Amino acid sequence: MRVLGISAYYHDSAAALLQAGRVVAAAQEERFTRLRHDARFPEHAIRYCLHHAGIGLDAIDRIVFYEKPFLKFERLLETCLAFAPRGFQTFQKAIPVWIKEKLFQKKMLHHRLQALGWEGDPDRDLLFSEHHLSHAASAFYPSPFEEAAVLTLDGVGEWATASCGIGRGRELTLLKEIHFPHSLGLLYSAFTHYAGFRVNSGEYKLMGLAPYGEPRYKDAILENLIDVKDDGSFRLDLSYFNYCTGLTMTNERFHRLFGGPPRRPETEALSERHMDLAASIQAVTEEVVLRLARSLAKETGMKHLCLAGGVALNCVANGRVLREGGFERIWIQPAAGDAGGALGAAFCGYHLFERHPRTVSAGLDGMQGAYLGPEFSQEDIRTRLEALGAQFVVMDDSDLVEACAEALAAGQAVGWFQGRMEFGPRALGNRSILGDPRSPDMQSVLNLKVKNRESFRPFAPSVLREEVARYFEMDADSPYMLLVAEVAQRRRRSLSDADRQRTGFDKLKVARSDLPAVTHVDGSARIQTVHKETNPRYDALIRAFQRRTGCPVLVNTSFNVRGEPVVCTPEDAFRCFMGTEIDVLAMGNCYLKKAEQNPALKKNHAGAFELD
Repeated sequence: MRVLGISAYYHDSAAALLQAGRVVAAAQEERFTRLRHDARFPEHAIRYCLHHAGIGLDAIDRIVFYEKPFLKFERLLETCLAFAPRGFQTFQKAIPVWIKEKLFQKKMLHHRLQALGWEGDPDRDLLFSEHHLSHAASAFYPSPFEEAAVLTLDGVGEWATASCGIGRGRELTLLKEIHFPHSLGLLYSAFTHYAGFRVNSGEYKLMGLAPYGEPRYKDAILENLIDVKDDGSFRLDLSYFNYCTGLTMTNERFHRLFGGPPRRPETEALSERHMDLAASIQAVTEEVVLRLARSLAKETGMKHLCLAGGVALNCVANGRVLREGGFERIWIQPAAGDAGGALGAAFCGYHLFERHPRTVSAGLDGMQGAYLGPEFSQEDIRTRLEALGAQFVVMDDSDLVEACAEALAAGQAVGWFQGRMEFGPRALGNRSILGDPRSPDMQSVLNLKVKNRESFRPFAPSVLREEVARYFEMDADSPYMLLVAEVAQRRRRSLSDADRQRTGFDKLKVARSDLPAVTHVDGSARIQTVHKETNPRYDALIRAFQRRTGCPVLVNTSFNVRGEPVVCTPEDAFRCFMGTEIDVLAMGNCYLKKAEQNPALKKNHAGAFELD
């Protein structure tokens, strides 16, 4: 049986295809349209999934949408009525869109699917899951656990903003929920907005900013904004927020509490106050997630936990849940946000609606390393590069790996375009920019000269799985870069009193370990463990680098610039290569040096995308 899952019309539209319960393909629409967080109907992603499977839509047995539009409309109406007359502005702006499109989403989906050649019966073959059930399904069904507790946290679905449940075999049951407007995700997004970052895009920046500050406002948040119970359940004081009745996240009362209006993005510098606010909301978020996890562990008696929803991308909180949450093992869906809802919807269709049994994957999990997107043959890559006017040599596998390892050891930035594109927000060694983690300058070089992004942003290490405990205070699988742990003490450097007293971005000037490019200012790192079973070529590259340097770790960041989706095609990669200061590009078995390219092909790639 084949099931197609779709998420769309809010942010991060995507499509995912299951065949006999196995994930065959999955991709976000943004990768094809080059519009970050593209929310439109995922036509390109659907076409890709079908093309990869070698089928048409007529071969699909069920199509499942990731949420229920009528329940969402019910929430809009009830919220506007509950906050009347203050909710009228939101109602006035939203209702024309709902009446024109969203209220009749089933009809609209049917029309778009028909245009792609679908001839199914919409009453029988077009199904709808609930938003948090889709998240929960995306977390449990591809996990490596026969049974597990499940925790989902995000901004809001239809009504739910958090859910707890249990998965056993093919069964998945949600036991309890927290409902809008009380939302941990929206609380975090309120501070994202207040710090001058874009909601649904800049939350990871706030997380990266937090270690530069101190949680001086934690008590103020807990005393005024959120009431957290021992079991992690919570309520917000809505008098500080504007998202129910207005078109912004925060209001004047919030601004007075924290000392001024929201930061003006791109024009107002980040201050220590913003850093302290980031540290404070991060500390509160970790506290809530930990309490929820511990309560769920005690209530269910489960040894394993699965996580999804946008808050599950908070890898610092995930690391604390692993260490302190009361579970033996945790597993996080790599596409934890709304894109992963497409995958969860497909799993709901297969296991819950159609009642097919579940088989736990014999490998790491059922996600195949999240390498579920498009790939390009060597001949196709060569033809495309020639059409672009690129200068390159073709190497065999061994020579290519050795040449890239040599370039990395020499301190060069390497674009690495191999195999199938990753599903989810992280580049995991197939659409990556790589560097030497031992270099004290690599973090600033990659941020400012390659990625064209804020200087404070940290980079992640990719480390061979068997070496992770030698370099980090963790000995667990983290294939999806969703766990943060401390750099091992034996790798840390002793700091002078003056260095320990540094504040704000001045902390960036201090090398804190023998892997300075991947050690954040608090001594932590967002870890990706690399497994030969899921990515043998990337594994081989790190081993070649280790032979030269003794170091089994690489800097790994996504192959894009600020505001750009991760590269999908060879053309995307070449444009990014030529528009930044990446030194070397390895695409399939083609090896390109920047110095050998036609200078006329170089363009300012940074200005091509709207800043995130």
